[in-house]
Amino acid sequence: MNRNVIETTPYSGQKPGTSGLRKKVRVFQQPNYLENFVQAVFDSIDSCQGQTLVVGGDGRYFNREAIQTIIKMAIANGFERLIIGQSGILSTPAASCVIRKYGAVGGLVLSASHNPGGPDEDFGIKFNRANGGPASESQTDSIHQTTERITRYFTIDAEPIDIDRVGEIRIHDALIKVIDPVADYADLMQELFDFHSMKQLLSGTNFKFRFDAMHAVTGPYAQEIFINRLGAPKESVINATPKDDFGGHHPDPNLVHAADLVQQVNVQGLDFGAASDGDGDRNMIIGHQFYVNPCDSLALLAANADKIPAYANGLKGVARSMPTSRAVDRVAEKLGINCYETPTGWKFFGNLMDDGRISFCGEESFGTSSDHVREKDGLWAVLCWINILAATGQSVSELVQDHWSIYGKDLFTRHDYESIDSDSAAKMMERLTLSLDGLVGETYHGVSVTLADQFSYSDPVDGSVSHNQGVRILLDNGGRIVVRLSGTGTEGATLRVYLDQFIEEGFQTDTQVALKPLIDLANQLIGIKEFTGRTEPDVVT
Repeated sequence: MNRNVIETTPYSGQKPGTSGLRKKVRVFQQPNYLENFVQAVFDSIDSCQGQTLVVGGDGRYFNREAIQTIIKMAIANGFERLIIGQSGILSTPAASCVIRKYGAVGGLVLSASHNPGGPDEDFGIKFNRANGGPASESQTDSIHQTTERITRYFTIDAEPIDIDRVGEIRIHDALIKVIDPVADYADLMQELFDFHSMKQLLSGTNFKFRFDAMHAVTGPYAQEIFINRLGAPKESVINATPKDDFGGHHPDPNLVHAADLVQQVNVQGLDFGAASDGDGDRNMIIGHQFYVNPCDSLALLAANADKIPAYANGLKGVARSMPTSRAVDRVAEKLGINCYETPTGWKFFGNLMDDGRISFCGEESFGTSSDHVREKDGLWAVLCWINILAATGQSVSELVQDHWSIYGKDLFTRHDYESIDSDSAAKMMERLTLSLDGLVGETYHGVSVTLADQFSYSDPVDGSVSHNQGVRILLDNGGRIVVRLSGTGTEGATLRVYLDQFIEEGFQTDTQVALKPLIDLANQLIGIKEFTGRTEPDVVT
C-alpha cells in the first residue's frame, strides 16, 4: 500500500464542543479542513494499527463525501476494519451500539444533531471512544491541540466505494463492511422491552400513536421497530424518509419545530405522540393536549423503571445534567439510590455508567437514556413510554399527574437566545460571574439568594475536575436560575437560561405565568437586554 503524506496548514477554531466539531458545510468544504480534523482524531488514539473503526451519521448534506474521505484516511492510518452504515446512515445511539457490539476502538459520527442541514446549513463530526460514548475532555483537548499545529495528514489513492449496498469489500489489507444500520440496534431494543405487551397496545384499535421522524435518521429505525416489529399501522410513522436537508425543516423535536405533530395529536385525538431529532438522540413526548417536559420524563421513567423488563430488578442510580430540574432527585431519594449532578455533556454520564453507578440519565435538552449504550437515545425513551403505557393502561396525562401527586412538580422552562454576538455574550457572562459573590444574601421582591456560583464537577470515577460549567443562582423559596453559553450552534453564541421552581399544589398552573417573577429576576441579574438588545428569547421550551 502506498500511503500518501499530504502537507497541510492548521485552521483556527477546530476545538470540539460537547458534541464534537460543528460548522457550516462550506467551512468543512475548505481544502483540508475535514482532513485536518480527522487526522487530529486519529493522532489522539493510542494506536490505529489493526483496529476497527465505525463510521456513519444522520445523512445530512456532505455526509457521503466526508465518508469517502474518512475511508481513505482510516486505511492510511492503519485501521484494518471499517464498519459503515448503509448509505452512510447510523443514528448516534445506533453508532454507540455498533461500536460496543463489534469491539471497535471508536467511531466517527457525522452529524450536527438537531441543527438544520443542507448546502448552506450545518455539518458536524465527533469521535466516540471504545465504550460507545463521546470522547473524554482530555482526548478532545488533545485533538484541539493537534489541529493547532498539524502539518500533514495521511491518505491513499482509491476509488469511492459503494456504501449503498450491504456487503464487504477489501482495499489493500483493510476490510470495509457496509452493514444494515438498523438491525443491531433494533435487536438490542427487543432485548430491553416487553415487545409482546407493546405490540398488543400499538396494533390494537383503542390506542392511536404518531411518531415524527422529521425526515431525519430515525425514519428507518422507527419503521422497523414500530411498524414491522410492534405492528403499529403504517401511518403511525410520518416524515420517515431521511433527507440531506431534513426536508427544509429544523430537525429539533420541540413544540416549535414539531408543531405539525402536536397539531395532529391534539386535533385527531391521538393518545400518544413522539418525535426525534436529526441524529436520533433527542426525544419529545406528548399526550393528547398534554406536553411532557423532558425533566419530568426522566423522573417518571425512573419512577416506573420496574415495569420495563431490563430494569425490573431496580436501578443502580440515576444522573442528570446540572441545568436539568431536580425532579429526578426526588425519585432517587424515594428509591434509595444515588443521584449524580453532572455538567452538560453525555461523556460525564459515560464514566458513571462504565463504573456501574447509574442506570438512567438525562438532560433537559430532550435527551434521555440508560446504560444500554453510552449516548442519549431518542427511540429508547419513546419505547420506555410505550412499555409503561402498556403496563399501566393509563394515559400520558394520567401517568404524569399521578407522578406529581406523589413527588410534587418542578415547574421548568428554558429560554434560548440564539446567534447573539459572541463578544457581547462573553462580556455579559464575565460581568455576571464577577457579581456572584455579592449576590448571596441579597433580597429581591422578598426572595433571598442562598447560593450563587460557577458550577464545578469532580468526577467520582476518575477524579477529574471540570470548572466553569454554568452559573447557578439558588433562592430561598426553592427557585433556581441557571445560565450558560451553549456550544451546539455554528454562528455567534447561544445563551441558555434555565429556570425552575418546586411546587406541591396547583399543578395545572401555566408554567410561564407562574415563573414570571423568576424570569424577570433572571433577566435583571444577567443583563440580557443591556448586552444583547434582545427582549424575548428565540425559543421557549
